[in-house]
Amino acid sequence: MQQKKSQIESDKVILMFREMRRNKQQLSEEATLKILNEATNGVLALDGDNGYTYAVPLSFAYADGKIYFHAALSGHKLDAIKNNDKVSFCVVSQDDVIQETFTTHYVSAIAFGRIRVIEDNNDPEKRRGLELLADKYSPNVDSENREKEINGKMRALVVIVIEVEHLTGKAARELIK
Repeated sequence: MQQKKSQIESDKVILMFREMRRNKQQLSEEATLKILNEATNGVLALDGDNGYTYAVPLSFAYADGKIYFHAALSGHKLDAIKNNDKVSFCVVSQDDVIQETFTTHYVSAIAFGRIRVIEDNNDPEKRRGLELLADKYSPNVDSENREKEINGKMRALVVIVIEVEHLTGKAARELIK
């Protein structure tokens, strides 16, 4: 019975998201995860103020089905998250303009999920998020300096986590092999 219920819940998640219209351009899960692991920035889309969408470029780290960011203790981003925890995050890893054919050769990924803010400095996931970001953006900094930086900033920021519910990758048809 549990397995049957779990399959029904899984089917509901799939039905919540549209099927890609040009599905021949859809990337494999492996290729899509490679985009998330290698890209250095993306755009977080949130419900903003007064019905306007708020899209903000961010550095991020991806691990185990989650996308991690850090932010100041207050601001537009945090206010938007409090109002609606459903978000999307877009990463473009290639965008080559081909003038002669009036097109671009692109590779991108879009993640949909629920977002949450970790404020508690004792929450191990807050530290994990900061360590993932440090590993990605400062891999050659020695561990002592890395720990000093993380410990020094811990109280001055929050870690934001997207639990990815749906992930798609897409490429220009010219790049599909």
